[in-house]
Amino acid sequence: MRAMQISPDDPLLLRIVDDLAVKGWSQQNIFLPEALTLELAAECHKRAVEGELAPAAVGRGPAQEIREGIRGDHIQWLEPGQAPICDRYLLLMDSLRLAMNRGLFLGLEEFECHFAMYPPGAFYLKHLDRFRDDDRRMVSAVVYLNQDWLPEHGGQLRMYLKDGVEHDVDPTGGCLVVFLSGEVPHEVLPAHRERLSLTGWFRRRGNEPF
Repeated sequence: MRAMQISPDDPLLLRIVDDLAVKGWSQQNIFLPEALTLELAAECHKRAVEGELAPAAVGRGPAQEIREGIRGDHIQWLEPGQAPICDRYLLLMDSLRLAMNRGLFLGLEEFECHFAMYPPGAFYLKHLDRFRDDDRRMVSAVVYLNQDWLPEHGGQLRMYLKDGVEHDVDPTGGCLVVFLSGEVPHEVLPAHRERLSLTGWFRRRGNEPF
């Protein structure tokens, strides 16, 4: 299985960097190869069958709680070395991290992400990805893993952009959406079928003491 690290000068990555610089978000409908998308979806399903995905909480630290009236997805965080297919994805996202650091000087040091499975009817109300008391999350990145998704299946990512503009993204397999974590409120609309994604954040060093 070949590695997925690519040059930070790859035209696709440079297009994402340019979008972030100009408008604060980027949508690439064909980002992951189909084979990689299918393998990642299979890995997500495997973990779900094995009971490894857990209901997602809202908040952070001791204040975390499960609130299905706010979000209804089930998640599991990725760690290096868990599965070769996930390591390939993490390598690819590290290439994007390097490209953003080179083009935008964001000082991104790490990428964290999790599988997210939304059962039919689940949603996530409007929110920002950056916590009020923690500004380390700089750039959000969502890759979709759904085959044969149609607009009538729902589940769109709705981004609230400047000047009152709303932009909806269908969660079709292989599509990547990237946006500035502290500047783009967004929500996940209810889906009428199971909805899979990899949701992650590029983070800079925080202000906590060592």
